[in-house]
Amino acid sequence: MASFAFRRASKRVALMGAGVVGVSGLSGAAIVSAKEPQRLVAPIKCEDGSTIIPYETPSRAAQLERLKKEHFDVLVIGGGATGSGCALDAATRGLNTAVVEASDFAAGTSGRSTKLIHGGIRYLETAFMKMDYAAYKLVNEALEERSFFLSAAPYMNRPLPIMIPIYKWWEVPYMWVGAKAYDVVAGSKRFVPGSYYINAEEAMFQFPMLRREGLKGAIVYYDGQMNDTRMNVSIALTATQNGATVANYVKVMHLLKDDEGKVRGAHVKDSITGEEWDVKAHAVVNATGPFTDALRQMDDPKKEKICVPAAGVHTVLPDHFSPNRMGLIVPKTSDGRVLFFLPWENGTLAGTTDSQSEITMLPSPTKEEVDFIIDEANRYLAKDVTRNDIKSAWSGIRPLVKDPRHADGSTAKISREHVVEVSDSNMVTIAGGKWTTYRRMAQDAIDKLVETVPEIKSKASPCKTKDVGIIGADRIGEVCNKKFDKITVTLRENYNLDKDVAEHLMRNYGTRALQVAEIEQSGFLDRKHSDHPRRLHPKYPYLEAEVVFAVRQEYALKATDILGRRMRLAFIDSGVGMELMPRVVHMMGELLGWSKARREQELAECKEYLETMHN
Repeated sequence: MASFAFRRASKRVALMGAGVVGVSGLSGAAIVSAKEPQRLVAPIKCEDGSTIIPYETPSRAAQLERLKKEHFDVLVIGGGATGSGCALDAATRGLNTAVVEASDFAAGTSGRSTKLIHGGIRYLETAFMKMDYAAYKLVNEALEERSFFLSAAPYMNRPLPIMIPIYKWWEVPYMWVGAKAYDVVAGSKRFVPGSYYINAEEAMFQFPMLRREGLKGAIVYYDGQMNDTRMNVSIALTATQNGATVANYVKVMHLLKDDEGKVRGAHVKDSITGEEWDVKAHAVVNATGPFTDALRQMDDPKKEKICVPAAGVHTVLPDHFSPNRMGLIVPKTSDGRVLFFLPWENGTLAGTTDSQSEITMLPSPTKEEVDFIIDEANRYLAKDVTRNDIKSAWSGIRPLVKDPRHADGSTAKISREHVVEVSDSNMVTIAGGKWTTYRRMAQDAIDKLVETVPEIKSKASPCKTKDVGIIGADRIGEVCNKKFDKITVTLRENYNLDKDVAEHLMRNYGTRALQVAEIEQSGFLDRKHSDHPRRLHPKYPYLEAEVVFAVRQEYALKATDILGRRMRLAFIDSGVGMELMPRVVHMMGELLGWSKARREQELAECKEYLETMHN
């Protein structure tokens, strides 16, 4: 059994850039340091001889300077899961890569998911019932990617048992065979336990909120659960570790083309400063999710649209609706959909819906969509859900795609597959698919790019991302739970952190949790009244130090980046998000030197954002 020795920094280092002086208003931390750090925590020495070197993220200013001066092999437009995945894929092939995102990483679809890493158990039923090889292939690919997902960042993503309640005896063997087939397709490297049957009494013990009347038993199968926004940000940061240049809040104004009509970059605008410039590249990837068609038609106004936006609404309920770390799936709602109740961040994630939608950056759930979730929940739960139970509700736009190669545009094609398209100008568009298969989608897109663009074909090595761990993990394929447990103990013993805070930091940052903890003891945050790390809110394990870390190490530029994506408080409890908004704006204002007008603007924008989730 391997054990690890950790060496703490002998000399505390400050975190802030020169010239920033804080005040302690709004019950926030006083920011007292004015030194730029050299390193936030000492290297972690392991008994096996390896060393974990804490990673210092390149500054946004440095990234923007590279965007202005360098000629890239690949420019990826879109910083969601797929776009960040494309940047990581291209960078690890040895290509000089840049990615620009008009908003923040995971600000759109990638941050509003069901948080599941899944193969699509319902599609397996279609595959066997209709002898549909395409559906089988889709599930097989997704389950393979599920294994990668769980192994690439095991501190952040984990197996989750999900119960299928059964109310008719004939469904027991039917569901059991389906779940076992799911296990078989996943193979021996599935990284999750196998499925099993439990009787009604055990089902009620595992999920006490389940309706007991008529219950015959349940099938429990496993998929994975992820932290979608932090995973997205971490993929982007991993791309920078491998040499990529990444920048959020950089919007494409128009594409650049050469004399032969081939796309050679983009003219962009920094949404923070208003500055504009050209980013030059040999090749461009369109990975803009719901905004896919806008960029396709920027390239060629005659292009037929392929994106079919569909809204998916989720709600967050108190944790007693999903106790014992067990999820629940309703395999068929009154209108034929699937409904989940999943334990998530000390609450219960309930959803989702599926309806046509307009494309917008701030989608908001309708009363009818929330009522649908409540009504369906009350069909299966012993205690009625009411609107007063809802802590947060949000809508995300799924960028479903019809393949332009298939004239029928059938729903089956729209709902399951991703599409790689090469335009006459050589712009590669990757669209559709789902979170679980982001790595494979990125591989397919960059494979096509390398095949299409002569200037980079000779430079690119084969795809390597199956062997690349996500920042905060150690080695790909290694189940690091023992190592992470040791870091959690170190956080508690050496940094005076409460158990829930230490576990929270480990689950969200992996080995980088030590860097966050170091901020708490660096002298940067004023601790005149207490030497105990200060939480942002007494109900939740988030620390003030995480705000600092997000700004300095994770490209957080707006209050919504903190409350919505680096932390999940806007999604977990929108009321608490509203309560903390002034405090977060105050801290960020001190960190980034915001004027009074900028702070007022941030408060207004953040309030508008939070109101889309407020029940």
